[in-house]
Amino acid sequence: MGASERPLLIIAGPTASGKSALALALAARWGGTIVNADAMQCYRDLRVITARPSAADEAAVPHALYGVRAAAEPAHAAWWRGAALAAMAAAKLPILCGGTGMYLAALLNGIADLPDPGPAARAEARALLAQIGPEALHARLAAADPETATKLKPGDSQRLARAWEVFAGTGHGLAYWQARPTARLAGWDVRMILLDPPREDLRKSIARRFAAMLEAGAVEEVRALLAQNLDPALPLLRAHGVPEIGAYLREEISLQEAERRAVLATHQYTKRQGTWFRHQKLVADPAMHIIQMTDGSVTQEIERILPELDNFINGTG
Repeated sequence: MGASERPLLIIAGPTASGKSALALALAARWGGTIVNADAMQCYRDLRVITARPSAADEAAVPHALYGVRAAAEPAHAAWWRGAALAAMAAAKLPILCGGTGMYLAALLNGIADLPDPGPAARAEARALLAQIGPEALHARLAAADPETATKLKPGDSQRLARAWEVFAGTGHGLAYWQARPTARLAGWDVRMILLDPPREDLRKSIARRFAAMLEAGAVEEVRALLAQNLDPALPLLRAHGVPEIGAYLREEISLQEAERRAVLATHQYTKRQGTWFRHQKLVADPAMHIIQMTDGSVTQEIERILPELDNFINGTG
């Protein structure tokens, strides 16, 4: 660790792999602050369905950036990076915890300094999406900003709306801004604990967790969210379990079927998460020390890595 560098611990990996429990234990051990790096846990509306830390957990050790956005305020990587840097600066030992790889990459590798497109551009993008649909919006974007459009799928409504609002509000497309030079994170010595449990263990964990969510009031939570009549393209409306429970509330499927679909969708998402972490530069960065935990039991694995982490936090290794 350099003389001017502070320790930064990152706990990353797929949904339901045990990140939050591990972060809680390590924060208690070293007096750390857990900084949220999960896009859906930034929102205040769905504590249960997004598996946000409980009120008791938040009281046990300091937490930051959990439940700080309303559902109608879409979170994005640039906003999160700025908020995370502020939280890190204020913490004795920041422990980033989450599975949103895009956020972690933005923090570590830098992100384009994208101007705020403004509320008028956001309203225009949402209105267009509602009026003409994502495929037609993709075609319109392709005519106005082909470089960005080629990187987006015609059915990806949220990213298409974001791309249109950037173009409409700044006069340049997302691809233009993303190509501008960015600065990597400096002043921090980083250790990443990457959780990568066996697929079958993860599938069982997802199923257990969703069953517990239903017991804890997930249906009522989603009912309250949908009662706000928000734009269906907003990110929180697509959180795992929300579309499926929404279908149940509309009496289109049974609760059992909603549970089955939600567990399946979440498991498929964890596969994409695993692929992302294995192939991104932030995992292969030689300046970053990666501790890979592949056992199904985080409790057993943490005993193996604690001596190494103790040395890191104490500045002796």
